[in-house]
Amino acid sequence: MFRKAIAFGLAAVLFSVPALADGNMVKAEVVKVDKSAGKVTLKHGPIKNLDMDSMTMVFRVADPSMLDKVKAGDRIEFEADRINGAITVTKIGKGH
Repeated sequence: MFRKAIAFGLAAVLFSVPALADGNMVKAEVVKVDKSAGKVTLKHGPIKNLDMDSMTMVFRVADPSMLDKVKAGDRIEFEADRINGAITVTKIGKGH
């Protein structure tokens, strides 16, 4: 019985991880793209995983090639995380 409870609990955690990852997508509008600096300015909604309110701010990007896919005025969805102390965009997709 105990083994079944552990297996069930582990399965519940494993299957919930993708759902949690999707919950980190944030809607935003691209304000400025600075390819030479590897940065993007976004007017974004709340970033829950970073406990950050809606605002406009400059972000580093984890992969500079992400900036080839966006331009000022685009509406996107993105994920960000703290990498080496800097808030960094880790994923960009076309959004709302």
